Amino acid sequence: MDAVAILILIIALVAVALVATVAGLLVSRRRKPEPLPNTHTGVIVRPPEEADQAPVEVSAPPATIEPEAPEAPAAPAVEKPEGTASRLVRLRQRLAGSQGALGRGLLALLSRDRLDEDTWESIEDTLLTADVGVAPTQELVEHLRTRLRVEGAPEDARSVLREELLNLVGPDLDRRLQVSGADGKPGVVLVVGVNGSGKTTTVGKISRILVAEDRSVVLGAADTFRAAAVEQLATWGERVGVDVVRGPEGTDPASVAFDAVKEGVDTGADTVIVDTAGRLQNKAGLMDELGKVKRVIEKQAPVTEVLLVLDATTGQNGLIQARVFSEVVDVSGIVLTKLDGSAKGGIVVQVQRELGVPVKLVGLGEGADDLAPFDPGAFVDALLG
Repeated sequence: MDAVAILILIIALVAVALVATVAGLLVSRRRKPEPLPNTHTGVIVRPPEEADQAPVEVSAPPATIEPEAPEAPAAPAVEKPEGTASRLVRLRQRLAGSQGALGRGLLALLSRDRLDEDTWESIEDTLLTADVGVAPTQELVEHLRTRLRVEGAPEDARSVLREELLNLVGPDLDRRLQVSGADGKPGVVLVVGVNGSGKTTTVGKISRILVAEDRSVVLGAADTFRAAAVEQLATWGERVGVDVVRGPEGTDPASVAFDAVKEGVDTGADTVIVDTAGRLQNKAGLMDELGKVKRVIEKQAPVTEVLLVLDATTGQNGLIQARVFSEVVDVSGIVLTKLDGSAKGGIVVQVQRELGVPVKLVGLGEGADDLAPFDPGAFVDALLG
């Protein structure tokens, strides 16, 4: 019995030992997994690792990508204005197409076989209808009567009429623009006129004439009561590369004019052109304002030219405007705009007689270079067709 018990005990111990051994093997297998099989095929080439590559700091913030600065808008192309010679050619062409009726009517009357009183009255009526004015009409008719009475009926009525019309227009008047200053200062051109006459457009077109002659120009946008006028002048200046001095809407016009002339003096510009307000020519306030602008400008440099812009289609109203402006500023020249339309050519004679100053420039269309020096010979030839 004791031997059997001992045998059973030995068998139990052996079984426990075997169980412990098997359990130890299982735990050992779980702790040391077998390596994964190598599945690399070699098709994708991995980049070589750099031996000296700096460690990446995990805590470092991500790099910020700076946005690219937007490209500045391209500067507008500067235009090359048309020269004076080609402007005069177009002047003749445009006037011939719009003003020939007056000359043809006069030639038809003067070519009659018999020049009686009725014919002379018809000649006077034709001239008055063309806005020549009473006094110039009487003067022209008297000269024609005298010549025809002394010389007899001319073979070429056109040549006689041309001579008398040319004398009436004034071929000897000084029509040069005074755009040069003295003592190293710029010439200062003050441009006046009522709104709607083409004043601001004329300032822009004059700048083109001067730029075409290689003169440096500064523009002063002193019509500060019209934002549209300031923007319009800025556009004109931009097109030919000319500086435009401007101020906020409602700024004192005299201060803008002063700053423009000061810039012209400081930069050594050849000419400063100042656009002025023209709200209503019959208001005393506006007239006082123009006088102030001129006085303030002349603290910097003398005004060398005062141009009055008139709409040639307004006839007698234009003459009324001319009288009012001439009482405030010393008008030295006239710019007639819209002479290529329904305007009557006689206004040239009448306004010169009224103010005692010459027509210096004429506007003949809407184009940027449709402003030309007034040529009396070309004008009379256009009248005669």
